[in-house]
Amino acid sequence: MDLRFGDSKPTDEERAAVDALLGPPESSWEGADRSDADLRWARGGRAARDRRDLLLPGLHALNDRVGWISEGGLGYLCRRLTVPPSEAYGVATFYAMFAVRPRPATVLHVCTDLACAAAGAPRLCEAVEARLGPESGVKVERSPCLGLCERAPAALVVRAGEDAARATAGGGTPRATAVSAPATPDAVVHAALAPENAPEEPAAAVAVPQAPDPDLLLLGRVGTVDPADLDDYRAHGGYTALRRAFALGPAGVIREVTDSGLLGRGGAAFPTGRKWQATASQPDHPHYLVCNADESEPGTFKDRVLMEGDPYALVEAMTIAAYATGARHGHLYLRGEYPRALERMGHAIAQARARGLLGDDILGQGFSFDIEIRRGAGAYICGEETALFNSIEGYRGEPRSKPPFPVEKGLFGKPTVANNVETLVNVLPVLTLGAQAYAAIGTGASTGPKLFCVSGSVDRPGIYELPFGATLGELLELAGVRDGLRAVLLGGAAGGFVRPDELDIPLTFEGTRAAGATLGSGVVMALDDTVPLPRLLLRIAEFFRDESCGQCVPCRVGTVRQEEALHRIAERTGADAAADITLLREVGRAMRDASICGLGQTAWNAVESAIDRLGAYE
Repeated sequence: MDLRFGDSKPTDEERAAVDALLGPPESSWEGADRSDADLRWARGGRAARDRRDLLLPGLHALNDRVGWISEGGLGYLCRRLTVPPSEAYGVATFYAMFAVRPRPATVLHVCTDLACAAAGAPRLCEAVEARLGPESGVKVERSPCLGLCERAPAALVVRAGEDAARATAGGGTPRATAVSAPATPDAVVHAALAPENAPEEPAAAVAVPQAPDPDLLLLGRVGTVDPADLDDYRAHGGYTALRRAFALGPAGVIREVTDSGLLGRGGAAFPTGRKWQATASQPDHPHYLVCNADESEPGTFKDRVLMEGDPYALVEAMTIAAYATGARHGHLYLRGEYPRALERMGHAIAQARARGLLGDDILGQGFSFDIEIRRGAGAYICGEETALFNSIEGYRGEPRSKPPFPVEKGLFGKPTVANNVETLVNVLPVLTLGAQAYAAIGTGASTGPKLFCVSGSVDRPGIYELPFGATLGELLELAGVRDGLRAVLLGGAAGGFVRPDELDIPLTFEGTRAAGATLGSGVVMALDDTVPLPRLLLRIAEFFRDESCGQCVPCRVGTVRQEEALHRIAERTGADAAADITLLREVGRAMRDASICGLGQTAWNAVESAIDRLGAYE
């Protein structure tokens, strides 16, 4: 191992931030001030290397405290974890929310992605940038999707500082976050300059136009139950599913999930029961459970609403999944752009642990399980499960080649089951209703309810719960689609467009596939004729160029060539445009056929559908 440390020293703040996470250093090698210690050897080096998975939390600790990660701070963290600084630098620069160059303590992230762009984000950015110059002490950054599409345009303020308790005791500046959505220049500037005084976000139920409706299987508690109150959750049916799981036993739970026909809701639509069975049957131990809450697909915000409005449901569902698959430790990988979801989930996990619903001997059943939250830091690619594993382990979030598959060698090289938030929460009605009753909802190939993230040119944007089989037109009618509809984007940036005369498409995995579209993660973005389609396609191309991890050539080069061609098309027409469209098709095929993961394989989908279905450049 090549460990090369520079001469830069950590500041007292940086040292305190790292020590708060890792504990005080035990030797001079780790950074303790012991002048009589022998620096030629280090005790506990192997144990330190086993803590490499704390690299991402350590980077967060530095960034949260100071606002950026200096060479001295990074070197101190690396010394504590016995990680080569060059590798840690590669990890720190991988994530959009970290900075390795000096910047102000306050960073304002203004979303410029699809829903926000259609709602006037470019004008918002210009107005905010004009008022928040260098002297304001605020760094304005144009950001990809913040997952606040139902309230577009949106902005997120993050101010570095100490945690609230320590800041109060020592008189320091507390760390603070604030969300402004729907954002106006005045509201954004106010939030950026004083995030602690920004107006409180609206309740999660505001994002659920159907609430309160107790008949909803997934969203029924949002707006009805206090998300901070465990007793209120239990009074509304909470932990009924876990008790039935214990009555059925692990094999019985897997059988119920398999018989229900539950398919993964993250976009791949893999049978959940098969995944659980494959993990549970692995002889290698320990087994791990990972909840993928890193929903970064532009237009997607359903997992945020579930975590903010019904956090105990996810804790219960993760416990059931762990019981069925033999996992004793779970990781909740949560988007770094979701401060309220982080607070709600942290509180729910702590309360469940205090009440004997996490930890040792849950409900007296002899089963032990606990959940650890890992914050992402702004990397779309970490929504891919193996990239997520690398991120948790302290490496760059780059996808792994398959096989081996995660059910064989996943997190830390052990059998791992990974599901997203919506998939896991669906397990609760599977167990409370029973597999047959659940399978009777929806269609034969797409069972149960589905959450749809509706945004754009509609009167009532938000999360809608419908049984599989409802048509796109029925969903848009519920949301109040506006006049002048030009296109609907299904599945987000990795999805595709459909025309206004195709609204009879059934919203099922098989129905959208037959129509040459994709359901993806449930994004339904309505676009009217005021939205400049070429500019929107260019933004999609820019998004994939930025978010490509760069590991494989087809995606690394192809996303750049796609963006270049779309730039040229936007500036010229005629024969030149035709030649670039031909080039786009060739590049798109290469990315789809040869990229390692789904990012490159789907980066051409939306552009292709806009050309072929909408005649975007005719």
